[in-house]
Amino acid sequence: MAESTPLAEVSLPSDADLDGAAELARLVADRTRLAILALLAQRELSVGEIAQKLQRPMTSVSQHLAKLRIGRLVSSRRAGTTIYCALANEHVGALVTNILEQSEHTLYDRPPHHEGPHHAG
Repeated sequence: MAESTPLAEVSLPSDADLDGAAELARLVADRTRLAILALLAQRELSVGEIAQKLQRPMTSVSQHLAKLRIGRLVSSRRAGTTIYCALANEHVGALVTNILEQSEHTLYDRPPHHEGPHHAG
């Protein structure tokens, strides 16, 4: 067992950091926004493509994307009349992957992401 860190050396993140993390958690706690982020973790998509994959109205998807842009989780660019969206950075992709993989641990005795050549046993 590893030696534990003395309590005097255990630190708490700043109030600003905790507030920011809590707001981030609220943003990704919505099922539709999490689904959007999971799609964008695979590749850049237009708003119409996202709406089609989610089988949701474009207006609804646009509202969720606006919240994700304000939260700096998603970036967007315009090409003519089409708006394309992508994850803001690689950390967002890692966050989405970690959330989804952690949720599998609550659902399955052997989570699907543990299958394959890197997880023998």
